[in-house]
Amino acid sequence: MHKPNNLILKVTSSLIVFILLGFAVYLLLAGHNSPGGGFVGGLTTTAAVLLMFMAYGEEQVNKIIRINYIQFIPLGLLVAILTGLGSLLFNVPFLTHTFGTFTIPLVGEVELATAMLFDLGVYFTVFGSTMTIILTIASDRGSVKE
Repeated sequence: MHKPNNLILKVTSSLIVFILLGFAVYLLLAGHNSPGGGFVGGLTTTAAVLLMFMAYGEEQVNKIIRINYIQFIPLGLLVAILTGLGSLLFNVPFLTHTFGTFTIPLVGEVELATAMLFDLGVYFTVFGSTMTIILTIASDRGSVKE
C-alpha cells in the first residue's frame, strides 16, 4: 500500500498547534474579563490535540501525550463545584464570585478571580468530554460491518 507524503501537513500542523494552544490559554485567562473562557478555551485545545492526531496518527501522539482524557471530566467538575461551594463558606449565594490581587516576586501584582477558577473547571470538563467523545467515535469507525 502506498503511503502519502504528509511532510507539509506535519510541518504546518506543528506551527498551527503551537498557535492554537497559545490562543486557548489566552481565551482561558481572558474569559472572566472579556469574551472567551473555559468552554471555548477547552474546544480550542481539543482542536489543537486533534490536529496532532490527524497529522501524526494515534500511535505517535499517544507515545508523546500519555493522558487518559476521560479523567479531565471529574477533575473539571470537582474544581467548578468547589468554586461554587466556596461562596457558601462566606454566607453568600452559590457561585458568587470575588477577586483579590497578589504580589508575585519578579512578576508584580496579579489579579486572581474565583471566576477564573470556575473557568478552569469548565476548561478541563470540556476538553476531557470532547476528546473522549471524538476519540471514541474515531476508534469505532472500523467496527461497522459492511
